[in-house]
Amino acid sequence: MKVFITGGAGNIGSTIADLLLARGDQVLVLDDFSTGKKHHIQDHENLTFVEGSIVDAELLNKLMTDFQPEAVVHCAASYKDPDDWVTDTMVNSVGGVNVIQACQKHNVKRTIYFQTALCYGIHPTEHPITLNHPINPDNSSYAITKTSVEEVLRLSGIDYVTFRLANVIGPRTVSGPLPIFYQRLKEGKQCFATKARRDFIYTPDLAKLVVRAVDGEGNGIYHFSSGSDWAIKDFYDLVAGAMKLDPIPAPEIKELGADDAASILLDPSRTFADFGEIEFTPMEQAIHDIVAYYDKHGVHGGYTHLKINKED
Repeated sequence: MKVFITGGAGNIGSTIADLLLARGDQVLVLDDFSTGKKHHIQDHENLTFVEGSIVDAELLNKLMTDFQPEAVVHCAASYKDPDDWVTDTMVNSVGGVNVIQACQKHNVKRTIYFQTALCYGIHPTEHPITLNHPINPDNSSYAITKTSVEEVLRLSGIDYVTFRLANVIGPRTVSGPLPIFYQRLKEGKQCFATKARRDFIYTPDLAKLVVRAVDGEGNGIYHFSSGSDWAIKDFYDLVAGAMKLDPIPAPEIKELGADDAASILLDPSRTFADFGEIEFTPMEQAIHDIVAYYDKHGVHGGYTHLKINKED
């Protein structure tokens, strides 16, 4: 199968590319390295890599014409600066629509999209959040722009699967609390944790399900969630423990900020119904593997689409 992955040098995209290449598929990756990393892309006889942006509609159409993908996995997204509304709009909204229109024009059989759980807002009225919960992406330009493209995808008439995601973590993660905790602990700096709870899911677990969706399983919108959440403090303890810190430095516990949700937990029942029970990697094992990767290769990023007070 021929699969085109936008943002294929990022955490999710590169992990999916590895699985597809391992089973013999031909893969085309497009990335501009805004957050993706070159070392995530390994040379392979079935891999074609192009440096560029989904904002460039002409480039997208040329790549589609030359490669003729059977499936497109759209991972490319802007999220690293919560105040950069223009870039979020250009990449997520304009670029996302460029991808959808290119899929229409070139008769792509299946398109996979990723949406943020923050499409439900920071004060969801359900716990866990069901697919019937009202859409209310009121918290960031990232959530607003990602949601706008999901709506365009729904109206496009093309065959698609959207995964609305819990917090995705993996060795190649450059956003969220994990790389921030690791880097600060490595530097001997104090960390802080809010009183929030989150569902953390391991990138390889998600990638395995995406490959099944590429092959034709599922249709429409799904939650990718383990169905349980963790206190951020407990997640911090796992990171510090995997780093073998003894004693574990106590983090400062902060109240929730104005743009932070107390809990974001997605109901995965439709996903389990259509794809069957999913074997999730135990969080302790996932954190152990990620920290081992950081110890060997270093940590990159530490981005967040939410506004935070930066500290030394």
